[in-house]
Amino acid sequence: MILNLKNTFAEIGETTLFAKKFFKEVFIPPYETKEFLKQCYTIGYKSLPLVAITGFIMGLVLTLQSRPTLVKFGAESWLPGMVALSLIREIAPVITALICAGKISSGIGAELGSMKVTEQIDAMEVSAVNPYNYLVVTRVLACTLMVPVLVFFADAIGIIGGYVGINIHGDVNFYRYLTQIIQSLEFLDLFPATIKTFFFGFFIGMIGCYKGFNASNGTESVGQAANSAVVTASLSIFIIDMVAVQITDLFF
Repeated sequence: MILNLKNTFAEIGETTLFAKKFFKEVFIPPYETKEFLKQCYTIGYKSLPLVAITGFIMGLVLTLQSRPTLVKFGAESWLPGMVALSLIREIAPVITALICAGKISSGIGAELGSMKVTEQIDAMEVSAVNPYNYLVVTRVLACTLMVPVLVFFADAIGIIGGYVGINIHGDVNFYRYLTQIIQSLEFLDLFPATIKTFFFGFFIGMIGCYKGFNASNGTESVGQAANSAVVTASLSIFIIDMVAVQITDLFF
């Protein structure tokens, strides 16, 4: 057990050094704009269908599950605001980030792990190309920017799902539904939830890149890198969310 703890702390230290290098390399030219835009397309646009389906189901199920309890207390009119607050503040950011951890972080880990095993990264260094700048910086920046966008998209689709859920057992005008949501939301509901999504994206990209970039020799390590990236990124999302909730509770 002591050995496992030692290895864990050693890996945390190596990951920290890996991330520290990112903050140095991100400001050093050449800037790989084309690769960055390609990663934004891959990470953001190609994840939209999965995020849309998940967001719609979240809003629909949350509405259907919450409605009976509110009806018992005669508070059915609070349902749109409650669904919107739950989605925006907690459910949509965390669930979307976990989906991205499973889809994006594992993909990055497998891709870079495969490049490491087949010595493509070494070939880039020989060709006078900075592999860290080209492979890591672009992917981490793309994740950091695209995950918040995907969360906003999940929020919107989730609210639509909530509207569908409400109208299964009733008849609510969409304009009235949106009005109730807007009246129930405040700036402090949106700000902390948005800020933490940038951290989610950064850690998802960074962990995937670290696991792939440091894969050992052999094809078996590619699968291990992808699997480890998902587990570590998912755990980091819960830790970040816990810290964010505590900070929000203290200062807001």
